This record gives sequence, structure tokens and C-alpha cells, in this order.
Amino acid sequence: MIQALILSFQSLTDRRVALLLVKVIALTLAAFVLIGIGLWVGLDALFDWLQLADDGTWSALLSAAISLLAAVLLFRVVAVAITWIFADDIIDAVEDRHYPHHADTGKRPGLATGVKMAIRSVIRVIAYNLLALPVYVLLLFTGIGTAIAFLFVNALLLGRDLEDMLIARHGQDHGSIRKLPRLLLGLLGTAGMLVPVLNLFVPVLATAMAVHMVHSGVAKL
Repeated sequence: MIQALILSFQSLTDRRVALLLVKVIALTLAAFVLIGIGLWVGLDALFDWLQLADDGTWSALLSAAISLLAAVLLFRVVAVAITWIFADDIIDAVEDRHYPHHADTGKRPGLATGVKMAIRSVIRVIAYNLLALPVYVLLLFTGIGTAIAFLFVNALLLGRDLEDMLIARHGQDHGSIRKLPRLLLGLLGTAGMLVPVLNLFVPVLATAMAVHMVHSGVAKL
């Protein structure tokens, strides 16, 4: 698994992967900028409707604060959803360079399938985290329990997302990942997404790592 992690970082030296990384980062940042602008306009309109005196300062400050909170809570959802759109291209680049035989035998699912799976992923992560919300609240008094539960739930979901990308291309027999490696992959990805700056690279790195795990046999151990 360590080898798969090292290879995923080496994948960034591939021009195709590097360009895809730039696209994913740009679109992720653009998504949160649009969220911030939308909140600003919405709050400005709300203050006008409530007839509250505001020169735009409070709506700007509130939208910035909410956008920052959204970036923390929703980064994984937005980043992975955008990565789904480019998942085929990322997997193509990694397989062409390291696993040409599997690149020839794999069946590219296409953009439409990627978008459908992205929507399914977003719905799943929102639903599971809402279901886990009472547990998160109950564990607040422990100080660290909520963070551990959040990591565990989202690690399971991210591992499942990454496995689905490979199954869509190579089928259940070759694309599936055993539970423990999948959980560890999800934990690495979820924890990485909580680290500023690194979180921008994690979706592409995690996708590349999943490819290496599946084709190197680590996922089957």
C-alpha cells in the first residue's frame, strides 16, 4: 500500500495527470467562489427584504464566514464530485503509463456514467452523514469522538467511491477492493482532505492510488 501511495505521487509528474489536477483544483475553487458570491447576493437581498440597514458589509462578512464553513464541511463532496467527471481521464493516464495491458482490456464508462455516479456519490455522502449526525452530536462531549466517527464514516464512503470508479471500468472481479485496504485508502483520502492545500491534490492522488492498488494486487490482500 505504501508503494501505491508513492506511485500516486509520482503520477503527478505525468503531464496528463498534472493537467487534470489543475482542472480539478480550478473547478473546485471556482465552485466555492460561486457559492460565496451566491450567498453574498442572497444575503444582500434578504437584508433588503427585511429592511435592515446594510451597506453590504454584513452580507459580505456573513457570506465569507458561511463559505469558509461550507469549504470545511462540503469540500470532500464537491472535490470528489468534480473528480468523478475527470475520473476516466485520470485512470487512462495512470494505466497507460504503468499498466498498458489493463488499459487495453478496461472499458471506459464515459462522461454520462461518470456524472450519474458523481450524483449518486453526493447523495450517498449527504444521506450517510445526516444519518450519522445524532452520533456526531452524542460524541461531542468526548472531545475527539465526533472527529473519529466523521473520519470513519467518510472513509467508508470515499473508499466505496474509489472502488466504484475501478469497477465501472474493469468489472467486479478485477476492480473490487477488499474491505480493509478500501477502508485504509478511504482514511488516507479523508484525512488528507482535512489538510489545507494538500486537500486540493488528494482527490486525484487517491484516484491514482486506487488504480495502483487494484493493478498491483494490494487491493486483493
